[in-house]
Amino acid sequence: MNLILLENKDFVEPETVVVKGRRLKHLLSVNKVNEKDSLVCGLLNGKIGTGKIKKKSESFLEMTVTLNQDPPAPLPLTLVLALPRPKMLKRIIETVTTLGVKTIYLINSWRVEKSYWQSPLLDTDTMAKHMILGLEQSRDTIMPEIFQKRFFTKFVNEDLPLISKNSLRVTAHPKTSRICPVGINKETTLVIGPEGGFIDIEIETLEKQGFLSCNIGQRILKVETAVTFLISRLFS
Repeated sequence: MNLILLENKDFVEPETVVVKGRRLKHLLSVNKVNEKDSLVCGLLNGKIGTGKIKKKSESFLEMTVTLNQDPPAPLPLTLVLALPRPKMLKRIIETVTTLGVKTIYLINSWRVEKSYWQSPLLDTDTMAKHMILGLEQSRDTIMPEIFQKRFFTKFVNEDLPLISKNSLRVTAHPKTSRICPVGINKETTLVIGPEGGFIDIEIETLEKQGFLSCNIGQRILKVETAVTFLISRLFS
């Protein structure tokens, strides 16, 4: 755990927190903390700083905290992702949160299995748990927003033009000759399809809204690998 992510309910006084549960177990068993140790802390959706351990026990950890630093700047990226298999989605959420993505749209497409939309992973609280793991890993505090859109054509034609306004619009697509740009480091809306890619009519619908279809080379990657690869390529 690279950062102890605090919530308002953890505060027992203005500068004193009590940590229990999963975080305590990790700090004791993995970080092996002791009294007087200083740790990196951050308030969910707030500032980052340090916490000094005042009391340590098997049931709680009491710290004095000073939170006076801004969290890392977010990545200027909106990620639009065709809903992947639930196990893969869990890993993707953690990874993109770690990389600083703050806006994620999960969308339907022809190759998305209908059963995926019934997964308990799509529950708001469950997704939040995986985003929190990503924030703890990357020493960030700002929780991403995740939106679920089940009607592809309506979303692309009505919502996506406003969402992607004034940004570079890119669709990852293996069946095009255009190579994905490198190191653009500016506002971008990136659309990534399901395993097997978008079908032709879906690509045409995206292209009508100004999305450039780009490939990343001869190798065909799994979605979770492609997401990381593309973000690293676009933002150097």
